[in-house]
Amino acid sequence: MQNTELLLKKLTLEEKCALLSGAETFKTRGMPQHGIPQIWLSDGPHGLRKQAGESDHLGLNPSVPATCFPTASAVANSWDAALGEEIGAALGEEAAAQEVSVVLGPGLNMKRNPLCGRSFEYFSEDPYLAGKLAAGYIRGIQSKGVAACPKHFAVNSQETRRMASDSIVDERTLREIYLTGFEIAVKEGHPRSIMSSYNLVNGTYANENKHLLMEILRGEWGFDGAVITDWGGSNDHALGVKNGSTLEMPAPGGDSVRELLAAVESGKISESDIDARLSELLPLVFDTKAALDAAPREFDAATHHALARRAAEESLVLLKNEGSLLPLAAGNKVAVIGDFAKNPRYQGAGSSMVNSTQVDVLLDKLIDSELNVIGYQQGFDRHGKPDAALQKSACELATQANTVILCMGLDEIAESEGLDRSNLRLAQNQVDLLQAVAAVNPKIVVVLYSGSVVETPWLDNCQALLYAALGGQAGAGAVADALTGKVNPCGKLAETWPLAYADVPSAADFATRRKTVEYREGLYIGYRYFTTAEKAVRFPFGYGMSYTTFAYSDMVADEQGVSLTVTNTGSVAGTEIVQLYVAKKNSELFALQRN
Repeated sequence: MQNTELLLKKLTLEEKCALLSGAETFKTRGMPQHGIPQIWLSDGPHGLRKQAGESDHLGLNPSVPATCFPTASAVANSWDAALGEEIGAALGEEAAAQEVSVVLGPGLNMKRNPLCGRSFEYFSEDPYLAGKLAAGYIRGIQSKGVAACPKHFAVNSQETRRMASDSIVDERTLREIYLTGFEIAVKEGHPRSIMSSYNLVNGTYANENKHLLMEILRGEWGFDGAVITDWGGSNDHALGVKNGSTLEMPAPGGDSVRELLAAVESGKISESDIDARLSELLPLVFDTKAALDAAPREFDAATHHALARRAAEESLVLLKNEGSLLPLAAGNKVAVIGDFAKNPRYQGAGSSMVNSTQVDVLLDKLIDSELNVIGYQQGFDRHGKPDAALQKSACELATQANTVILCMGLDEIAESEGLDRSNLRLAQNQVDLLQAVAAVNPKIVVVLYSGSVVETPWLDNCQALLYAALGGQAGAGAVADALTGKVNPCGKLAETWPLAYADVPSAADFATRRKTVEYREGLYIGYRYFTTAEKAVRFPFGYGMSYTTFAYSDMVADEQGVSLTVTNTGSVAGTEIVQLYVAKKNSELFALQRN
């Protein structure tokens, strides 16, 4: 282990400046002459994406095989921080096996608006839930000696103009909504690093924002790790270093070094500012490299696949079950319809895309189950092109079945880093197919694949709706077991599903082409708005059905908290998520109906 204080005395100013920027797309600079190793960083919110050949930060080139776990938006429906910690430990183990020192995740930005193209990477509209889950992931990742890097700090709510938009938000909303999750993650997860966001916050880029990085993150919360820029997210490297940003990525070349040298010479920053940042970076480099040197170069892919399947099971949400259509009994004659049944949609697009070790297919899992699968039809073009022949063939198959399993969802283009969605609707050809099938066989179970909210004006055309989210490489097995009753879907939604997009309070101020993004709704995002305004929704935050029922009794509330007894009053095993909300009576400030 190198002594950082002694090492700083040996390094020249130019060498110090060089260490504060990357050498390659996902590698830091090393200085063997001083015993400073080069380390790898890798995307990894729900699976490692270490690229074997030429690297890029957009997910274009192939990466080393890794386990693709359910996305954050799916795992959030489990409300289980311990599950997040298990997933994190598996991510950390795979990172160590692939010689990755820093896992760039988890993502925990607030879901201000459901059109955000990157919602699948984020947990929730609720900062407490997001923070608790993120802290679990961080503890798990770092239990293997590698560093977690939660992101994107802060007030990063959209992909449109993400590198230039200015988030204008009042101080109370900033702290209560957009920083609380990060505060919990920092104080309970103790991450070794954190990633700053591209956007400006109240007129200053997040990566150079003294209020965010020095006053709050480091001063109030006691964070002593490395702040790493998002890739290409440094606009004034010298000001960033002065105000708490540690490492500029990906690889700015010699210009970055010359910029810091000139800033020291001009007095814009001091050498002590640079030393402070190196005191954050170098321990991370040495500690993680030592952990990697001692770690095995392989992991148990089968065990991690099993964990991915269990995570997918706990993340399923049963949104409708009219007449207890589910679970389906053994021997039930079913028709399987929908392209997603054969060609899985199980992760998002962009920098988080994982080259999975294996991918389960729902159609195969259903054929292997005790159901009587009489056939499969594609039903629709997954990218929205109308096809009357596909629809006709699907309807013909549906007439022969007792029950139809119809797999619907958003395609890969709809949810991706770098783009926001244009609406909350499913492709019209899928809705048309559902209506046509319902006309010949009303016993329809819709399995819905998406990483975020969709409008459901078509809900009356199906008797059951199972939200599979983006369940990772093993999600198909979880869905098959839920449909047949081997698994009881007990997840609860981690975000509100509105009746229509126009009902969302930020609808008029989201993803505009304006320079500023004005958070006019303040504290009132998600359920905080809908409950306070008494606005009807399709499915509320925290909603989810089950194959069993639960009763609450013996509730006691005092200054220490709330205790109660939960009893399973049904006939099958299940898990209940107890939710406690609070509100202040007679508040002199803007008051929320529910927190």
